[in-house]
Amino acid sequence: MKKISLKLKLTLLYTFFMALLTCASLAILFSLSNREVLSSTQSKLENRVQESVEYIALRNGEIRIDSDFYSVARDVYLSLYDSDMYFLYGRVPHGFSQQPELADGEIRTIQDGNREWYVYDMSYRLSEERTVYVRGITSITDAEESFTVTVRFALIILPLMVLATAVIGYRFTRRTLAPVRQITDTVRQIRADADLSRRIGFADEGNDKGKDRDEIYVLGKTFDEMLGELESVFRREQQFTSDASHELRTPVSVILAQCDAMLAEENAFTEEQRSQLVLIQRKAKGMADMISQLLFLSRADQGRQPLHKERVNVSELTEMIAEEQQILADADGRGIQVETEITPDIWMEVDETFYIRMLVNLLSNALRYSDRNGKIEVILGKNGDEITGSVRDHGKGIPADALAHIWERFYQADDSRTEESHAGLGLSMVKWIAEAHGGSVSVESTEGEGSVFSFRFPAGENSPEKK
Repeated sequence: MKKISLKLKLTLLYTFFMALLTCASLAILFSLSNREVLSSTQSKLENRVQESVEYIALRNGEIRIDSDFYSVARDVYLSLYDSDMYFLYGRVPHGFSQQPELADGEIRTIQDGNREWYVYDMSYRLSEERTVYVRGITSITDAEESFTVTVRFALIILPLMVLATAVIGYRFTRRTLAPVRQITDTVRQIRADADLSRRIGFADEGNDKGKDRDEIYVLGKTFDEMLGELESVFRREQQFTSDASHELRTPVSVILAQCDAMLAEENAFTEEQRSQLVLIQRKAKGMADMISQLLFLSRADQGRQPLHKERVNVSELTEMIAEEQQILADADGRGIQVETEITPDIWMEVDETFYIRMLVNLLSNALRYSDRNGKIEVILGKNGDEITGSVRDHGKGIPADALAHIWERFYQADDSRTEESHAGLGLSMVKWIAEAHGGSVSVESTEGEGSVFSFRFPAGENSPEKK
């Protein structure tokens, strides 16, 4: 199951709590509002009945009613009764068929079918001998229905509010986490390009004093400072490697020259002394090879290792390299055979020296780790827009836990199988050469069955031979 991103998690959390808060607020509001609606309805009923006495007068012994008494204001119907419950004037709402007894100053709830009503009676003395009752009637059901409409409207608006909250929350979260995304992208680019000069780049934005910085911007600034320190350390290491390699070349060359000179004298040394000189010479040659490889990688790291590309028939070149390695295999005396499967006339823009070094390193590794009387297969062909090749051996293979590290410098998957002259730099050079030509190199290996090192180069328009 795919993990939920932090942006989505924060958005869902923010939306959930906002929706919960909104629902709780609306529930409290509706509960209070329902009571307020009923209380307001009762208050309007009382006020309307009390104000209606202004429309009643006694003139010449007769009751006179103003026309406003008949109007329905504030949804209140007014009617006038004598003390014997005899209807005199006014209006009764449609649907109210009951005739409850008079109850002075009391608001009563009357159920009439499916509707509820508030009824309020108030006595009014017109004279010493005559008292009338003003009755006000208003519908509780109508008041509640109007409130119900408001509730339904709120329930319709609620999902839209939740959706708007989610959208706003997502945009806000995305904007807040944008610096984290920038940090992640920068780290990925550094890993892909091995370029420690890259920086996140937002740490110095804003005011000059660095105020109003949040924790993410502080993290970015700290990360940039760490990258600066790592780059400085890496540059010093590169410079040290380059300087040390240069300084070591001269004494090693002198040792080799002196060994050659002394070994050229036939009778100057005993057999034991000569064998010791041969050992010194072999060790010095191993040191010279390692120094040469270190200088190569140091120049490559510093961007000072140029490529001199030219159009080369890599089919013929690969065949020639395989034949030379077969000669070395024959001299080794272990009966290893180098077989080739090469598509003829494949042309490519390539640095010939580097291509030879890459293939020699792969083949020398295959020879080193092949079993006696084993077989090495060299394959080269063209697949669409790519030139592909591989070197396969049928030796002991590479342990699975070592495959991810074999391209690292000085790494040796199995020291017990490694010759003293092997420093663990060859595959690092192979990787750099392939990538410097815009290609790639990979490995597949099964312990006990052998390994396959494959390389790919872009063919482009350079594959066919130009006329």
